Amino acid sequence: MTITSRRRAPRGLGALGYSIGALGGAIRGYELGIVASALLFAGPELGLSPVLVGLVVSAALAGAMLGALVVGPLSERYGRRAMLALAAVLFGLGALGAGIAPATGVLVTARLVLGVAVGIATATIPVYISEIAPARSRGSLSGLFQLMITIGVLSSSVVSVLLRPLEAWRWMFVIGAFPAILMLAGVFFLPESPRWLVKRGREDEARLVLASNRDPSEVDAELAEIRRATESRTRISLRTLWRTPRARRLVLTGIGLGVFQQLIGINTVTYYAPTILKNLGFGDSGAIVANLGFSILGLLATAVMVFFVVDRLGRRKPLMFGALLMAASMATVGVASGGLSSGGAGGYVAVAGLAMFQVGFALSWGGIVWVLLGEMFPLRIRGTAMGVATFMTEATSVVVSLLFPVLIEIGRGPVFFGFAVMGLLAFLLATFFVPETSKLSLEDIESTVVERS
Repeated sequence: MTITSRRRAPRGLGALGYSIGALGGAIRGYELGIVASALLFAGPELGLSPVLVGLVVSAALAGAMLGALVVGPLSERYGRRAMLALAAVLFGLGALGAGIAPATGVLVTARLVLGVAVGIATATIPVYISEIAPARSRGSLSGLFQLMITIGVLSSSVVSVLLRPLEAWRWMFVIGAFPAILMLAGVFFLPESPRWLVKRGREDEARLVLASNRDPSEVDAELAEIRRATESRTRISLRTLWRTPRARRLVLTGIGLGVFQQLIGINTVTYYAPTILKNLGFGDSGAIVANLGFSILGLLATAVMVFFVVDRLGRRKPLMFGALLMAASMATVGVASGGLSSGGAGGYVAVAGLAMFQVGFALSWGGIVWVLLGEMFPLRIRGTAMGVATFMTEATSVVVSLLFPVLIEIGRGPVFFGFAVMGLLAFLLATFFVPETSKLSLEDIESTVVERS
């Protein structure tokens, strides 16, 4: 079932190739961002009750958890490219299904399919890019996934502004199929992961892939490293890894990174920014347009992370300082939230705090977490371990998304102070448990954190 040719590997992977590989991030961002606007009009047309609206939204979240859970074994067996192709097909089917849905059941099913695609893409893309990119630029190239997510979110905001006056909710969904088609077409021009090829005994193809984006003097040495890593760990399984103290700590660290990425409060920007803008005097349409500013700010900060931070400052330091900045931002919003009811200065301070949080998240935990998760697990169980970490990330997102609207009604201040505490805990995780992986080959990373069996 693998779509990789057994005779030759695609060559010449450039910036466009990496962008196609990361395109699933843009579809993820678009899908997550468009649903709120689409349901404003789909709800009345399809007669959706609040319970059914929640079912439509949660179907994608449940699908993402399912996709993340099943993609690991499939990725190890059929390859990374096959999973990218599968995700693209499911993205397209889900987007089209949601756009033509005649009834609630079809819409829920389409959203479930979209969610499965999200889970597969999220667990596969960081691993694929980390395995194919040179060590010197792996951070920046892996960070393209998060950059694509922010582009997708921004695109959904623009589409919402343009189509909201027409109440064209079906087109809001269908537009998501176009990048899926582009992704599916592009996958056939991408090479397979050289690590996966070596595991399958296809070293000639792996050599071609490495030669396409490495200096000639680096190819043989890296291929030898990959071969040694594969041969010396032929019996490593997830159970064996879990029983090894140092390796178990690594897996728990990866899970912690994904969980804290959600617990530090990124969903507050999604859910709460429009409310704050309305308290400042914006109408519904004005709040949607003004909220574009947060999307643009996130995109710009993510670009800075990709091109200037992750391969120059490493992984740990941005995570540490980003966690502190986000903790301070959430504490600022907590202090200012008492003035929101009157629409006074407290509202402007809260907006500034959320903007500062958006910058801190985009510069650190938004993208660098995916970079680390894609490169920190051992080769023999990388796909499965990444699936587990992604599953826990998506599960935490579900919990936060469900509880946040309820908790915010109980009290704004305590909720944001709680997020500030999560930021401090995230700082401790980054300081004491996260390994620095910048500039190291994947095999060097593996040899420093996993005991040989």
